[in-house]
This record gives sequence, structure tokens and C-alpha cells, in this order.
Amino acid sequence: MEELLTIKEASEWASKHLDKNVTTSNISYLIQYGRIKKIGDNGSTQVLKNELLEYYKDQTSSRKESWKGQLGKDLNWALSFDQYKEAETTKHVHRLHPYKGKFIPQLVEYFLDNHSDDFKQDVYFKPGDIVLDPFSGSGTTMVQASELGIHSVGIDVSAFNALIGNSKVDKYDLVDVQNEINRITKELRLFVENHRVLEFEEKLLQELYVYNNKYFPVPDYKY
Repeated sequence: MEELLTIKEASEWASKHLDKNVTTSNISYLIQYGRIKKIGDNGSTQVLKNELLEYYKDQTSSRKESWKGQLGKDLNWALSFDQYKEAETTKHVHRLHPYKGKFIPQLVEYFLDNHSDDFKQDVYFKPGDIVLDPFSGSGTTMVQASELGIHSVGIDVSAFNALIGNSKVDKYDLVDVQNEINRITKELRLFVENHRVLEFEEKLLQELYVYNNKYFPVPDYKY
């Protein structure tokens, strides 16, 4: 008999299997969009462990082979950092503003830090050194260098990019930051109250519920 897992059990199993944090929301997403089949009903939703295993196996192998086909069989897949969730690749200040084409911080840190492995056999930077990034973009290199105790200089032709990068590595008075957060929060609450935002959102959700039930089939339809 095939092993069944609850959504919570599935998230725990997937987290161990993939060596990264897989939440119950991630599993629910797979069910909702028909990636894996829903077993049971009335609050007792379960999934097949083997089906979940095959899904993650296909996802990993298909991406890996696709990129190797484009870039060559000697592609170092470890540098894809495929095990990290989006929330981890856009940690703290890296989430401040979207920027197409930026490196994830884990990749930059890989080349800047003092570790070595089969691929990176030499250490090129140490704390106190100065790193120059002539195409600094959103400032990822400067941020990671700062975390590692390395000085950095970023150059970019875009004044907006320079603004983004500098805002990430600047020094701030935390008291002033907290005061500004409080001011913005107060203004936002007043705006929500005065413009009946919550009332509108509640009505919108009701209408969307009716619309979705009418025009979109349940996930079981996919099977």
C-alpha cells in the first residue's frame, strides 16, 4: 500500500529530502495547481509520498539537464543554489527593490568568502581587502562584502542603481529608522480607516470566491 502523508508530514519530509525549508503552503500550492493529487477531503487532506518524490525528482533533473544542454555538460550545478527558496535568495536588504539580472547573494558570497572546494581551489579575498564591482547594479556584491568584513567600491552608469546600492550599505541611526517606521505605520492606518480599504477587500474576496467557483474547476478536474 502506498504511503500517505498529511500536508504537515509532507512538508517535513520534503524539507529533509531537499535539504531546504519546504512549508505547508508550498505543499498546498502543489495540490491547488494540480502538481500532485489530493487524497481525502473534509479537513483530512493527504498526498502520496511517491508522487511527491517523483515531482521533486522531475523538477530537479529537468532543470539541471535543461541548463546543461544550453551551457555544457561541465556545468557546476552546485552553483545554481537550487536548494534555496526565494525568501532566502532575497534575504534582508536584497529584497528592498526588484532588479532583473542580479546575482543571488549566495553566489557572490561563494566567491568572496574564505572557503575552498573542488571548484574554488583558491581564496582570493580576506577581511580588510577592497573589492571593486564596476557594474554594481543593485549592490549585491557590496552588501555581501560588507557582511564578510571586506571593503567595497561599486560603480554603475545608472544613478538609480547607485541609489539602490548605497541605500543597502549606508549606516543608519536606528532610532530615526524606528521613528520613521512608526510615522509611516500611523499614516497607513489612518489611510486604511478613512478610505474603507478593509471593507473593500472583504467585498472583493467575496466576489472573487463566487467568480472562481463558477469559472475555475477544482484541482481534481486535472485528474
